[in-house]
Amino acid sequence: MEILIISGLSGAGKSRAASFLEDMGFYIVDNMPAAMILKFAEFCAGGSQRYDKVALVYDVRTSNSPTELFDVLDTLKHSGVCSLLFLEAEPETIIKRYKETRRRHPLMKQADSLERAVLEEKDMMAPLRQRADYIIDTTHLSTAQLRGELLRNFGSGAAEKEGMTVSVTSFGFKHGLPMEADLVFDVRFMPNPYYIQELREKTGLDRAVSDYVFSFQQTHDYMAKLRDLLAFTLPLYAEEGKTELVIAIGCTGGHHRSVAVTHALAADIRDLGYRVRENHRDMNR
Repeated sequence: MEILIISGLSGAGKSRAASFLEDMGFYIVDNMPAAMILKFAEFCAGGSQRYDKVALVYDVRTSNSPTELFDVLDTLKHSGVCSLLFLEAEPETIIKRYKETRRRHPLMKQADSLERAVLEEKDMMAPLRQRADYIIDTTHLSTAQLRGELLRNFGSGAAEKEGMTVSVTSFGFKHGLPMEADLVFDVRFMPNPYYIQELREKTGLDRAVSDYVFSFQQTHDYMAKLRDLLAFTLPLYAEEGKTELVIAIGCTGGHHRSVAVTHALAADIRDLGYRVRENHRDMNR
């Protein structure tokens, strides 16, 4: 079992980090008081695999003082199942974020200004920051960069792959490009089954058409190079924070060559460990 406690400054990105960790397979619990964490940990230890990876969001809303979490941290760390992630940002950045979202800072009731609330929270959370296993400053991080940091610290290669879905779709150029495509590959150079009478009314999902398309060495050479390209680039897309990548394979009408190649490519990408959706936009037109 793995328990990650997410804490830090309000406006530094705890909620967004929790969302990304949920995509990585963590079970998220927000706003849990320190007094309940040990009991919840016991419950998770005796539960199903659903609770093997748990992230608890703990912040100034739930604490009278950050020091009340120290005994809990010591107990859990002694058992080797707990780590603490602390998110922070420069006060100017946090103030700007609150002004943009028009949300109310949790300490505004006891402070005479937003700036004072931000600075008071920074002082209040300083003892907890000193105990953090991981500190991420989000001042200059984009959303994708924050996700990348979390993947590097708390993910594995499998977690990165699970965080991105690859959609592979076939289409016909005469019907226009798919608007959602990130990568477009043109296979109109391959011999066209349309001109084979017995194949004309079939599609690329039929074995006879697929066998014809893949009977040519140029098709095999192209697929090998395409596999190498995707094996190199897909992990980079996942690390950068891409949650869905759309690959479009086009031929003239979207019935034969693009369908056969899309079907084969979807299987190859699935073998690399990614979630794959296969779609044939124009196959039945």
